[in-house]
Amino acid sequence: MNVVLYCILLTTLSVEFLMGNLGNAFIVLVNVMDWVKRRKISFIDQILTTLAISRIAFLFSLIAHLFVYKWYPATTIARRIVRQTCIFFTVTNHFSIWLATCLSIFYFLKIASFSNSIFLHLKWRVKKMVSGTLLASLLLLFLNVLVIDTHIDVFIYRIEANIFFRAISSNYSQVARLVLLTNTMFTLIPFTVTLTMFLLLIFSLWQHLKSMQYNAKGSRDISKAAHIKAMKMVVTFLLLYSIFFLSLILQFCDIKYKQKTSVSLLFWVTGVAFPSGHSYILILGNTKLRQAFISMMWWLRCRLSAVEPSVS
Repeated sequence: MNVVLYCILLTTLSVEFLMGNLGNAFIVLVNVMDWVKRRKISFIDQILTTLAISRIAFLFSLIAHLFVYKWYPATTIARRIVRQTCIFFTVTNHFSIWLATCLSIFYFLKIASFSNSIFLHLKWRVKKMVSGTLLASLLLLFLNVLVIDTHIDVFIYRIEANIFFRAISSNYSQVARLVLLTNTMFTLIPFTVTLTMFLLLIFSLWQHLKSMQYNAKGSRDISKAAHIKAMKMVVTFLLLYSIFFLSLILQFCDIKYKQKTSVSLLFWVTGVAFPSGHSYILILGNTKLRQAFISMMWWLRCRLSAVEPSVS
């Protein structure tokens, strides 16, 4: 039973990895083709394309992290592999969450409606606001990498000083906890910013609904739909990212399970669902990407329908 469960979870993880890469590659392909066709690319497409590329790298960093932690802990070149894996995870995770945060800021400034002078100033400079936020986040990335690079040597020396497999595996687990702790601390800022954008969108929607009682609907209904759509995108990101980090934190907690290997793999399956599943949320939430995705599905269906009669 344990072997069957392990195989099912491993297959699910492989499917998530494949589907996540296909979904993010689809976003990149559609936006690049549209860029080549129109000779220009919108700011929102720039964010989505960069986010999709970072998610592909993030998926590979997760698989590399899993590979080193589970199947390659007793390596003679642990110093180089552990350092590269941890920094790779940190960098890709940083851009994955900060680009999604920039997307939330963009939705908020474009859709929300407030009479505040500061908000109106930012609304007219949405590109500079988003670009400035991403550039400012690079300082946090530098500090995050610096903290990990400074403290990771202590754990790597322990790994190299031990001979037995259990001691090596235990020490690498400590390295993983260090990486998770620092990444959790440094991603609290973008997570809080995204949560704030969500709450402000709710407040903006409440103002619109209140004003609809005294004005004719028309454009107000369009604004209401835009608010709801943006909130769905933001809250989906918040939920998926919360589940992702919860799964990684539980992964490296010293909790004794009866079937530790299967439970550990279940946490990885839950965690990888974030970068894989969020790509399809972005596709369905964007009109151009959704139409391209539907067209591709119809094309595949027609191709399969044409192949079936010839086979029979």
